[in-house]
Amino acid sequence: MSSKPFEFNASNLEAWQKAAIKSAPGGDVSALNWKTPDGIIVKPLYTAADTANLPYVNTLPGFEPFLRGPQATMYAVRPWTIRQYAGFSTAEESNAFYRKALAAGGQGVSVAFDLATHRGYDSDHPRVEGDVGKAGVAIDSVEDMKILFNQIPLDKVSVSMTMNGAVLPVLAGYVVAAEEQGVAQDQLSGTIQNDILKEFMVRNTYIYPPEPSMKIIGDIIEYTAKHMPKFNSISISGYHMQEAGANQALEMAFTLADGKEYVKTAIAKGMDVDGFAGRLSFFWAVGMNFYLEIAKMRAARLLWCRIMKGFDAKNPKSLMLRTHSQTSGWSLTEQDPYNNVVRTTIEAMAAVFGGTQSLHTNSLDEAIALPTEFSSRIARNTQLIIQEETHITSVIDPWAGSYMMESLTQEMADKAWAIIEEVEAMGGMTKAVDSGWAKLKIEAAAAEKQARIDSGKDVIVGVNKYKLDKEDAMDSLSIDNVKVRDGQIERLKHIRATRDSAKVQAALDALTASAASGQGNLLELTIQAMRLRATVGEVSDALESVYGRHRADTQKVTGVYAAAYDSAEGWEQLQNEIAAFGDQHGRRPRVMIAKLGQDGHDRGAKVVATAYADLGFDVDMGPLFQTPEECARQAIENDVHAVGVSTLAAGHKTLVPAIIAELKKQGADDIIVFVGGVIPRQDYEMLYDAGVKGIYGPGTPIPASAKDVLEQIKKAVA
Repeated sequence: MSSKPFEFNASNLEAWQKAAIKSAPGGDVSALNWKTPDGIIVKPLYTAADTANLPYVNTLPGFEPFLRGPQATMYAVRPWTIRQYAGFSTAEESNAFYRKALAAGGQGVSVAFDLATHRGYDSDHPRVEGDVGKAGVAIDSVEDMKILFNQIPLDKVSVSMTMNGAVLPVLAGYVVAAEEQGVAQDQLSGTIQNDILKEFMVRNTYIYPPEPSMKIIGDIIEYTAKHMPKFNSISISGYHMQEAGANQALEMAFTLADGKEYVKTAIAKGMDVDGFAGRLSFFWAVGMNFYLEIAKMRAARLLWCRIMKGFDAKNPKSLMLRTHSQTSGWSLTEQDPYNNVVRTTIEAMAAVFGGTQSLHTNSLDEAIALPTEFSSRIARNTQLIIQEETHITSVIDPWAGSYMMESLTQEMADKAWAIIEEVEAMGGMTKAVDSGWAKLKIEAAAAEKQARIDSGKDVIVGVNKYKLDKEDAMDSLSIDNVKVRDGQIERLKHIRATRDSAKVQAALDALTASAASGQGNLLELTIQAMRLRATVGEVSDALESVYGRHRADTQKVTGVYAAAYDSAEGWEQLQNEIAAFGDQHGRRPRVMIAKLGQDGHDRGAKVVATAYADLGFDVDMGPLFQTPEECARQAIENDVHAVGVSTLAAGHKTLVPAIIAELKKQGADDIIVFVGGVIPRQDYEMLYDAGVKGIYGPGTPIPASAKDVLEQIKKAVA
């Protein structure tokens, strides 16, 4: 029996619309459209008409513009590299974890450093008492690096290091540790993040101001191009932008604009674009917006090829965007945490469909603490199952030709390109970052997203819908910060006692002189200093004496949270209660939102500050990286009723009791302290015993926390 082939035309599209009207809400088919956070309208139905005029639908993987992937055969020949991003307190513990992960199927090492290392402080510095070993591994010298990579053959295992602020001593320490393992620089493979512009926008683990920071990046690109041909000199990162609140279009646009700025910097040093561009790599976040994440990764390759052609790059490797990806940490929930396994799997699938070159999958418990060995195994096996059991790897870019995906890819490209052109009109990404504009764009997106969750417009299963009546306790990894710090201090004492101090000082003086004159290569000089057993903190200080230490302006957006939340029940009532407090006491309730220690992740702090201000509180933002003493002094000077401490890097057990003690010491124990962020349930009792009045973990609606804080302030002033 023969049948006539279906032919798409306007007539049968009209027939579909008539059928859809019958089931569409209110008979309006447009009500089925989905408006993404990027402002793109996604329709419920796509047809051949949507791809008829698109320019890149019939391209091939491995060829310009690389939309379908940077390699011709992609995963059909070689699947993506499975990485495990981790760092646990000491180099010894981290080394044991890496070796187990490699033996269990991991294919590369990805190092998470503690915040003291990120910010260029040795572990014995008084400003990092609560940070050593808490959110990654503490590295003070080459000796720590040698332990970190003990029995890991650095000529065979690629190493990714998320490091930006203290990038010089950390990269130099890795190079020297490899040399002392017998591995030459030209045998090393892996990636150093080395992406400082995004630090000024979102993650805040910077040390020096933007201009000298760009000089450091240029020197690293120059040195690695000459001496480390297998090593990626920079990983241009959008990951932390999305984690800080950026939508996919903002993440892509700002990341590509950062990349463009770094290329300009290298060319300004006299380098040929094809001499270094092939070793640039990128780093994407992959969240729960499944279709957009795939489209983003495809569109980013298209746009990077366009950008590099603008620099007259000729080598195909200079034109192709290669990327590492990591599933979202922000999407993980403390509530009903085993749902996180599903979330991570979906995000991993999006990364693979998008064509990533390597991938890290987050563990189910990372909403509250560093991952346990149990949860890390599930996260790693998620990738192994996708690679080994699903046959997804057998097909190159299976979304190619999809009416929806090809249309969405082009729309994402157009949306991001418009933002890139806006950045260029400002004079480039350095100026866009310096002005604060880029940071505020991301913070506005974060505030709007949180308002949509708190009001129930965006569903988070187990958090604002389908909630459990009772949450079961879950084991989480706890780090003894005091023990780690004591051990690091002892090792530092030994290094300083056994090295040639005069030679070390001469090497540090050479670094300072190079920073002052602008002559010489800073990475080359740092390698010489680290060979002599200079420490991370000493190298950082040698440069800081010339460059200074960057201090960010504290700004917050206003009105965004309220605009997205205003239809939710109880908002106006709470505003009235806050206004009534002001009428009764002659001033509005005043809170100070603080970040203590070296934790620069300020998405939560900024969103809370925005929402509280929209509700009617007077809100002060403390500067980043305060000590408890500094925070207490500012709270007293500003005459606040309450201090809210935002914590995401596990320093709360040390730093929160310290701020309470300091307020009491300075005669202000009437100022209440509340805490929000990543706090394991088992720590609540200790914090309450220390004097905390409210704890608001992940998933707490901001208006609920604001209501509670208001009640606590009322009690305190009664």
